Amino acid sequence: MSANVERENNGQEGEEAKKGRHMGVGHKSLLQSDALFQYILETSVYPREPAPLRELREMTAKHPWNLMTTSADEGQFLMLLVKLINAKNTIELGVYTGYSLLSTALALPEDGKIIAMDIHRKNYELGVPFMEKAGVHHKIDFREGQGITLLEELMQDEKNIGFFDFVFVDADKDNYLNYHERIMKLVKVGGLIGYDNTLWNGSVAAPDDTPYPKYVKYYKPFVMELNTALAADPRIEISMVPVGDGITLCRRLE
Repeated sequence: MSANVERENNGQEGEEAKKGRHMGVGHKSLLQSDALFQYILETSVYPREPAPLRELREMTAKHPWNLMTTSADEGQFLMLLVKLINAKNTIELGVYTGYSLLSTALALPEDGKIIAMDIHRKNYELGVPFMEKAGVHHKIDFREGQGITLLEELMQDEKNIGFFDFVFVDADKDNYLNYHERIMKLVKVGGLIGYDNTLWNGSVAAPDDTPYPKYVKYYKPFVMELNTALAADPRIEISMVPVGDGITLCRRLE
């Protein structure tokens, strides 16, 4: 998410935080009922949330850009997914304070590794104490910079081609398709890619004149273009899952 969008989010999300709804952070569920979403969180998510994750979530709720965080239910989903596929080597593109990153790190085996990429190291560093407390910071290799550049640097090393078990993308939506072509070279055959925000606040199914915030309207066509492209890509199997703000899982076939 770009800096100008982050600033716009600040005022809007600040009001949500004041209301205290779902901690004022990560409420990206497409469920029509707030009460039902709260039920899911309180019944299945929060009781099973590891203490370092809970503390990171609570810290992030006070950050001015907290709209960018991964929701707690999606974090739980990612943890289970990583374990189900027995992932060991992963990439995360778009980190923020690291809620999804910590979720993944907790799910990886002791010798698992995550290459984490983001343009803002200072946001990542806010989450480092929680990763250290969880005993998983050694699994994380953080790299600061533009996603395209960092992915291409990985591709320069032949051993990285077709090497990674799982890639999670939660970054600038207008570059998702550019990321996809590079990630397809890095993820192994049978490996998974997860693209976050593919239902984009529900805007993908809403009329163009729906009164969404400017950042939602700006990124909507890019998200829709991605969804169309993924559905037509014969190199992958896909499933669009309505968790959080929508995550599309792609399994590489070739």
